[in-house]
Amino acid sequence: LCVSDLQSHSFKKTDILCGIAASGRTPYVIGGMKYASSLGATVISLTCSPDSEMSRIANIAITPIVGPEVITGSTRLKAGTAQKLVLNMLTTASMIKLGRVYGNLMVDVQPTNIKLIERARRIVFQALSPNAPSKEDIENALSLSGYRPKLAIVMLKLNVSATEAERLLKNNDGHLHRVLEN
Repeated sequence: LCVSDLQSHSFKKTDILCGIAASGRTPYVIGGMKYASSLGATVISLTCSPDSEMSRIANIAITPIVGPEVITGSTRLKAGTAQKLVLNMLTTASMIKLGRVYGNLMVDVQPTNIKLIERARRIVFQALSPNAPSKEDIENALSLSGYRPKLAIVMLKLNVSATEAERLLKNNDGHLHRVLEN
């Protein structure tokens, strides 16, 4: 079943699969890992059981050791919490590596509602502080950039058009810090 799920998402050799199961022996996950491995894709396992079947299949095995659960048979306590923390670390590192973070700011926020539009304004302001421009200038840059904070930051910091800011970001693989450091 997992194989058909991966195929329905056009999973391929250049993708990365992270199999997650506290026990390290969940058949559905193992099936997906074996399929991904057969394609030559990178396979990661995240289990809380050392030397599990999943860790033996994986190219990269992540195995936080949490010890026995307070309630025997439950994996939603320490094991689930440990796995969530590891996943938070992996996604944070991925966002940084992809250039979606500048300092400690998520500059690729998609402002699809009022709350996120306000967040975009704060991100632009914080990224340009202590010499941030006026609220009006920030609002104008956000409007011209389609409310894309990363683009607005380049426009304001380098005094360039949205088109030029977009070109600079594209030439630097979307990494804001590369654009601003050049």
